[in-house]
Amino acid sequence: MNDPLLVLLIGGPLAAALLLALLPGLRPEPARLLTLLVTLATFAASLPLLATDAGGGMTHGFDAPWIAEFGIRFSLGVDGIAAPLVVLTTLLMPLVVLASYGHVHDRVRQYGVLLLAMEAGMIGVFAAQDLVLFYVFFEMSLVPLYLLIGVYGGARRTYAALKFFLFTVAGSLPLLLAILWLVQRAGSADLAVLKQLPLAPGEQGWLFAAFAAAFCVKVPLVPLHTWLPDAHVEAPTGGSVILAGVTLKMGTYGLLRFCLPLFPDASVRHAPLLLALAVIGILYGALLAWAQKDLKKIIAYSSVSHLGFVVLGLFAVQTTAASGAVLQMVNHGLSTGALFLLIGMIYERAHTRQLADFGGLARTMPRFAVCLVLATLSSIGVPGLNGFVGEFLILIGTWRDHPVAAGCASVGVLLGAIYMLGLVKGLLFGPIVHPKTATWRDLNSRELLLLAPLFALMFAIGFAPKALLDRIEPPVQRMLEAPRLVQERR
Repeated sequence: MNDPLLVLLIGGPLAAALLLALLPGLRPEPARLLTLLVTLATFAASLPLLATDAGGGMTHGFDAPWIAEFGIRFSLGVDGIAAPLVVLTTLLMPLVVLASYGHVHDRVRQYGVLLLAMEAGMIGVFAAQDLVLFYVFFEMSLVPLYLLIGVYGGARRTYAALKFFLFTVAGSLPLLLAILWLVQRAGSADLAVLKQLPLAPGEQGWLFAAFAAAFCVKVPLVPLHTWLPDAHVEAPTGGSVILAGVTLKMGTYGLLRFCLPLFPDASVRHAPLLLALAVIGILYGALLAWAQKDLKKIIAYSSVSHLGFVVLGLFAVQTTAASGAVLQMVNHGLSTGALFLLIGMIYERAHTRQLADFGGLARTMPRFAVCLVLATLSSIGVPGLNGFVGEFLILIGTWRDHPVAAGCASVGVLLGAIYMLGLVKGLLFGPIVHPKTATWRDLNSRELLLLAPLFALMFAIGFAPKALLDRIEPPVQRMLEAPRLVQERR
């Protein structure tokens, strides 16, 4: 029996986006309120996804014919990998809407249209069980983000949006060609059918390269990362939160959901390359973050480093490491989302993001200081907070078969502590630099409210990760079955 929940989670925001688009005379505040109510309702409706456990299988499935002559169906479902990412998406969206009260004052209705359309696309990416349907949602989620950067961004928004668009389109084109090839070979786009499709080693090789190119651009993995700092710096606060919290995870999710199970021989053959690039990304991203003076650039390059840990865990082809990688996708969305929200809040007061312009905020904005320290400790993986669990599982799982990679990656943990604590020191301590610092108000009730759920989840996952890991591990084992068999044969 088809479960309509996932259809509602996708169709609700999409219908609301169409409604907003068809109401050009709607005033800004009603448009913002409607967007907020729809995103809150979507979040509430998504919570049952976390309560279901099918032992690694799909739940809340929906399947209907779409383009029957080519074996393409409107097929949806979530497992222990996809469900936390869907709920992370629906959690962050109302927070982004609440954050917009401080910085989006023009084209508010259009801003809501873009957010709701992007939410529908991102949920669809994680729920799609048909490869063509996945591609449609994958592209659908990118266009609103391009417009968010290009319309609502900073002084160099056109350059940043165009660079983002060119990188993503360049990655998506080979993915589309590979999907069309697979559909033609199998007569179906259903993932369950494609996993059984026999592919020659050479065929697997170029298909893996086409899929991996699209997903590595999205992660982004070094050397395909250069679009990310520009996109983050120029994007509005909401765009940065969505980009770091959800959009980057579409790349790592794609590597796990498609590359590893569909092309196991090629995945194992290219695993050393992906592990090397992951370690380079961890260290290079951390060093670049350490060298930055712009607050947003620090967090942007830290994402390159943190997502390197996720790729490391996935291509260790080991259940503990890969489970930690999935958990770290969620952790990164929480900690980095909080950091970008805090940077947006301080930018609204100071109208500068240069670290050298700040200092002494712990004395004048104590609530901001506490929130920044908590988000930082989560980001650098202090025990008791969520970041520690994910990184620990990735490193301990990778160590068994790839001790050199794990050892090098562990240096990234130290570097992360250095640059993030440097950010805290520069913002909160030392002499007051900005002449108007004393007049800035501390975080208000709205700002504290939108940060509260992120901090609550940081502590909940840090102290009790088992509830989430018990749902993540079974489907991760299923994803790794074919690559593990390949490793054993070798």
